[in-house]
Amino acid sequence: MADAPAGAAPAPAGVAINSGDTAWILISAALVMLMTPGLAFFYGGLVRRKNVLSVLMQCMTAICIVSIQWVLFGYSLAFGPDKWGGLIGGLDWVGLSGVGAAPMAPYVDTVPHSAFMIYQMMFAVITPALIIGACAERMKFSAFCIFTLLWSTLVYDPLAHWVWGAGGFLGLNGGWGALDFAGGTVVHISAGMTALAAVIVMGKRQGHPTSISPPHNLPLGVLGAGLLWFGWFGFNAGSALHADSLAVGAFIATHVAAAVAGLTWALLDWMFHKKPTTLGMITGAVGGLVAVTPGAGFVTPMGAIFIGLGAGLFPWLAVTFLKNRLGYDDTLDAFGVHGLGGIWGALATGLVACAAANPAVNRNGLFYGPGGAEQLMTQFKAVCVAVVWSFVMGLILFKVVDLMVGLRVNQHEERVGLDLTQHKEVGYTVID
Repeated sequence: MADAPAGAAPAPAGVAINSGDTAWILISAALVMLMTPGLAFFYGGLVRRKNVLSVLMQCMTAICIVSIQWVLFGYSLAFGPDKWGGLIGGLDWVGLSGVGAAPMAPYVDTVPHSAFMIYQMMFAVITPALIIGACAERMKFSAFCIFTLLWSTLVYDPLAHWVWGAGGFLGLNGGWGALDFAGGTVVHISAGMTALAAVIVMGKRQGHPTSISPPHNLPLGVLGAGLLWFGWFGFNAGSALHADSLAVGAFIATHVAAAVAGLTWALLDWMFHKKPTTLGMITGAVGGLVAVTPGAGFVTPMGAIFIGLGAGLFPWLAVTFLKNRLGYDDTLDAFGVHGLGGIWGALATGLVACAAANPAVNRNGLFYGPGGAEQLMTQFKAVCVAVVWSFVMGLILFKVVDLMVGLRVNQHEERVGLDLTQHKEVGYTVID
């Protein structure tokens, strides 16, 4: 590894690479990478058949665009040596210069710096892909590509530095002390609030809500949800950065919260709509995974149950009542599930985080005694920063892209479907 740049000290002499930890980080990186194709199946199954390929294409394109951006400069902006008082990383690691085989404090102490980099790349990849759920079936592919590059650079990278970067002003590495174990604030609130900006700027789909058909392929959606659930163990348990008891605790919390939220959503559908639905079950499970993400490594299994209950309830209320009441067209409920689910999870972490689950918790959550009110207030302030930043920047970037190439396809293209008009392909071929 090349000499570390000023402000980013290498791990202390004598610290050895741990093969078990390294293997776990690489496996977790692969699991998180799988989540984006899983998201493609999840979203793809829920749109109309004439738009399934457009969703798959956008998700796969996000992998390519953000991966290249991360290598060239995104990782340096997000995790590089701090510049300007905790606002952004510098350009010391452009082109991954200085990112090599040795550990890099304070991020990792037993795995190569490059392993940490590739693991974090997969988080950066899936985050803008989540936004697709809000503007599916009506966004130009060219606009999506430009927006993804701009948003990753100007929204995700700074926010990741604020929360996780050394010297970032929000997180545990010298900041306010906001708890975000695996991305509730950085990933889900940012994507969810930008999704809300998308539906405001882009408007409703043609015929919404009277002539919009139900999901064209729910089995495909179930497959996607299953892949997301599977990959989320790398997302959350991998964020322990060691193959240890903390990873085990995060693994358990992740699974429990998803199970509780999925069951809660299904029971709510059963109670109020007379039938439990497959769509409700998988949406609830994903909501539980979203909500437990910020607290996965900070809560006990009982805390995960509490988070899962709220994750089943609050997004359900948003999707079932709030969306209809306000009339916005969040196609696949990216705001309702990821935005509101992420907000609930971040705040709930301030309620049920405890040192018994993770000694790194300096201030227990509100339910666990002294210091709890302070931690809850810190969580609230961090949520406010993430909400305002991602929503306002989302509005600005959508407007900029609209001026550049136009955001929406025309009425004819939307009516025919994006598969044919944007990609000259069809997802399904009927043979007579």
